[in-house]
Order: sequence, then C-alpha cells, then structure tokens
Amino acid sequence: MKSITALINAPSAHWVGNGFPVKSLFSYDNQAAQMSPFLLLDYAGPMHFPGDGVKRGVGVHPHRGFETVTIVYKGEVEHKDSTGKGGVIGPGDVQWMTAGAGILHEEFHSQRFSQSGGELQMVQLWVNLPKVAKMAPPGYQGIVKDAIPNVSLPKNAGSIRIIAGEFDEHLGPATTHSPMNVWDMRLNAGSESNFTLSQGWGAAVVVLEGAVSVNGSEPATETNMVVLSRQQTGITLRTEQSSLVLLLSGDPINEPVVGHGPFVMNTKAEIVQAFNDLKEGQFGRL
Repeated sequence: MKSITALINAPSAHWVGNGFPVKSLFSYDNQAAQMSPFLLLDYAGPMHFPGDGVKRGVGVHPHRGFETVTIVYKGEVEHKDSTGKGGVIGPGDVQWMTAGAGILHEEFHSQRFSQSGGELQMVQLWVNLPKVAKMAPPGYQGIVKDAIPNVSLPKNAGSIRIIAGEFDEHLGPATTHSPMNVWDMRLNAGSESNFTLSQGWGAAVVVLEGAVSVNGSEPATETNMVVLSRQQTGITLRTEQSSLVLLLSGDPINEPVVGHGPFVMNTKAEIVQAFNDLKEGQFGRL
C-alpha cells in the first residue's frame, strides 16, 4: 500500500483572465519533484456565469516545454492556437495541447455558453515533457467524450474514464510523451475501490467534489489533494458520499525543472531563449 506524503488544501481562488476563477492545487514552483511528470493543476469553478454575451476568458499567450490538458465537466470552452487548430470542448471532452517548441493560444467561453450562461467547471493540468521532446513541434489532441473509455468499477463503486494510460485492459485515447495515467472517476457513496499502479510511479488523488478516504486516511474533501509515495503500488479509496475524483500517476521525469510563467524548461538559459524566440515571432501567429 502506498504511504501518504502530503495532504494539500487548495488556496483561495484567483482569476485567470476574466473567465476562469481557479484554485491552484499544485505548481512547478514548489512541487515539481514530488509531482513529476505533472507540473500544475488549476481547478476552475464551479461558478455560474450570466448569459449576457460578454466574451470571457484568456487572450493570446505563449507556452513552451510542456503540455496543457483541459478537462471540462460543465460549460464550454473555445480554443484557438497558432498551429491553426481549435474548437469547442464541452462537458466530458478533453483538450490535450502540446506546446513543445512554442505555441500561442487563447481560451474563452464558447459563444454559445456566453449567450446562454450557466455553470462552468473544469480542470487544467500541465504535464511536463522530457528534455528530448521539449522542442518538438507543437500539437493538439481534441478528445471528445465518446472517445474516452468509461469503465464500471466492481460492486457498484462507480465508474472511471481513462483519459490517458490504462485501466483494466482499457487504454485512454491521449498520446503521451512519457508513461502516465490520468483517470477521471465518479465514485458512489459508501463505496470502496482498489487500484494497483506501477512500481516507482508517484500518484495524487484530487478530490473535486465529495469526501474520499485514501489508504485509510481521514476523508479528503472538496479541493483537497492527497499525494502518495513512489514506493509500493496499492491505493484504496473509500467514500462517504458521491465524489468526483481525478487520479494522477506517472513515471517521474528525473530531469531539472526550471520554469518562468508560461515556459518550463531544464535550464535558465533555455528560459531566456524562450523569451527571445517569442520576441522574434518564432511562436507563430494566431
């Protein structure tokens, strides 16, 4: 059974642009080593927005050296980037964007959501790239809800959507640059589920809604994250109430992490180069 190394409570929400009220559960600034290969997780919402037609979101901004994974639970987000890719991701959909050598993109509430209003709930996860892939060509995976395997857990414990990695011989549709699992779980009240992860992989259980006991711990509640050791392989989740949970696990990338804002590289010199390349227009145009 994996031991618990930390219980993290999300800080107060802050705004990203004018469309995403987020709580940052972890970031590369202080948790890069223990969370590898994951760099950051922002949980937005749930928040109700009026149907007033106002364009809300984040305007054009750059990224280099990692990937962004956007999981939408409620509402709609519209994406556009400098590779020419884009589209609307709605409830159950996932956007997996590889910044690689450099990308410009923007994220706004969709026009339809801006007109109709409603509740927005989503997660954005940053995933590190190994050194050999940090300057790879940028890419985009638009993963629709129906493409994600949804597997029932034994004893009516709930269900698990495999976005990336593998569970019970079901493979997630996301293509990744290092081995990892990104599992989106809905657990029923009063249930118990057991999982076996790869030896040497770190893991984190992110509770978005509900209350979950991890390996016998006191229940972690909404916007809590339980971080687990890389030793051993077992995880047991017990619920007191219906819960929405994101389980992250992956093979650590044992390389230096040097980040500044939207750039995450291996050295300070590479960060400086990223800013210079951005000024020179090497990230393309929207």
